[in-house]
Amino acid sequence: MHIAVAGNIGCGKTTLTGMLAKRYGWQPRYESVSDNPYLEDFYADMNRWSFNLQIYFLNRRFKEVVEISKTQDVIIQDRTIYEDACIFAPNLHGQGFMSDRDFQTYQDLFELMMSMVKKPELMIYIRSSISTLVSQIQKRGREYEQTMRIDYLQGLEERYEKWIAAYDGPLLIIDGDTCKFGDDPKHFKQVTDRIDAMLFGLFPAI
Repeated sequence: MHIAVAGNIGCGKTTLTGMLAKRYGWQPRYESVSDNPYLEDFYADMNRWSFNLQIYFLNRRFKEVVEISKTQDVIIQDRTIYEDACIFAPNLHGQGFMSDRDFQTYQDLFELMMSMVKKPELMIYIRSSISTLVSQIQKRGREYEQTMRIDYLQGLEERYEKWIAAYDGPLLIIDGDTCKFGDDPKHFKQVTDRIDAMLFGLFPAI
């Protein structure tokens, strides 16, 4: 089984992934940032490094999806291949950081990959306002993120909402502004109650 956690930068995906993995005994797959050879260069010069970064992410994410499809374990994944292709790459292209030629090459590769994989059994989307995202990004203190532009986050948020509105698989939406699952056990239980209902049919989701 494949469970995925999606949402904008700083929404709490990694925190929720870890908590759910511990709660259910699932195997977590985290988005790696420490060994990414392009990330710091990208934030310093988005025009130069956007295509390289997105191809790197697409390659890593596709490998993960293929590995997940071959295992009998329940895997919970921090960020998905869909976000790379439906959110981040189109946002960079739309804001002029990726050329038409590079974007078309990227899209062609993504469509080929999608013909070989299936959607997760459950997509969990954390919806957070820009102010919440900025606060949490500042709190975690990654140096390369501190120069991130507000309009970049806003562009991502608009594309996330458009993608989620059209998503046609099993979907659970969490309000990241009001549901403080990382700090309040009652809020986390609200999340797990809804997951139990959707995956196991234990009682109706609220």
